[in-house]
Amino acid sequence: MSNEIYNLFVYGSLRSGFRNPMYQYLTKYFHLAGESVVKGKLYDLGDYPAAAATDDEKFISGELYCINNPLEFSWAIAQLDDYEGLNTEAGETPLYKREEVIAYQKGEPRTAWIYWYNGDLKGKPEIESGDLLQYLQQKNKP
Repeated sequence: MSNEIYNLFVYGSLRSGFRNPMYQYLTKYFHLAGESVVKGKLYDLGDYPAAAATDDEKFISGELYCINNPLEFSWAIAQLDDYEGLNTEAGETPLYKREEVIAYQKGEPRTAWIYWYNGDLKGKPEIESGDLLQYLQQKNKP
């Protein structure tokens, strides 16, 4: 993994619209660069979303964040890795994996980190819009 990538693409609970307690941590070390998309598919796993890379022309909507201080990146991303379940006990499979991705912000490509789901998504409902916030608003309408 490259140590030169200081951007992070988020599509779920770390997006600003969720106001998850971990969002406060994220914004301590990263600043919001703006809305962005990555090529991929988004799924509804009930309690949380799952993203998977794809060759299809499908995109996931989210936000791009940039580190405030590159010297703090290793520490900050390690805490996010822990939140996303990358640090497991021996013999356990991590829930997500962090990989490089191209995020498009206003059509401009930017290299960023993303947390892809690390499990089987066969038979899971796809979020066709690729936008978790929009999907949840529609799903929760009375």
